[in-house]
Amino acid sequence: MNILAIGDIVGRPGRQVISKYVRALRRQHKIKLVIGNGENAAGGFGLTLDTTHELLGDGVDVLTSGNHIFAQKEIIPCLDSDMPILRPLNYPEEVPGRGYLVSGKVLIVNLMGRVFMNNLDCPFRAMDRLLDELGKQHKVIIVDFHAEATSEKVAMGRYLDGRVSAVLGTHTHVGTIDTQILPGGTAYVTDIGMTGPTDSIIGDDVDAVIQRFLTQMPHRLTVGKGRPVLNAVLVEVDETSGKARSIERIQKEMAEP
Repeated sequence: MNILAIGDIVGRPGRQVISKYVRALRRQHKIKLVIGNGENAAGGFGLTLDTTHELLGDGVDVLTSGNHIFAQKEIIPCLDSDMPILRPLNYPEEVPGRGYLVSGKVLIVNLMGRVFMNNLDCPFRAMDRLLDELGKQHKVIIVDFHAEATSEKVAMGRYLDGRVSAVLGTHTHVGTIDTQILPGGTAYVTDIGMTGPTDSIIGDDVDAVIQRFLTQMPHRLTVGKGRPVLNAVLVEVDETSGKARSIERIQKEMAEP
């Protein structure tokens, strides 16, 4: 089984490159499932109904998220619907939405780190509880770990090695070069990277971000412009054992729109 996981989709440029390449990638690699982190898809900040429908219509099967999932209030009622959107599993139970769903034969889980992030429940113990409840029912389990600290991401990969098919990092928007199969058979990467404008600072307008650093004053950020790029990883999983066979980076770049 081939699964494509797409890094943080930022604004219109990110959506444009999804529209251009995802369906072709599905055909080329015989991909059964596409997971995309969509929490920055609406103007770089959250998800709206329109951006959700656009991404699902362009070939994404499941949208994961992170710390910006509640930024656009119109999406909150949809989190308890049958729309394939996840918020991190380790939010308190009373929070709208769900942290996992099943698509075909695959259990997809969204977790969020705590180092330099929100003060949420422990993602390690939250995952333990979920695996105790559902782990025996599913061989193929994919985890989007939305976290800031590389150490926390690496720790999660090692902690879940052999218990899930893949631990794939998101959030920092800067792809890492450590795609690998861990000793227990889990595919791992610290960060998939960003799907959005390359002529930017992690997706945002260059001048606006620099002004924030120079002045330390609040300054509205807008999505950067320029060449959209898709950053993703392709994971091949043995459906019988749930072990990953391979993980490879995929990058596709458009001409400037």
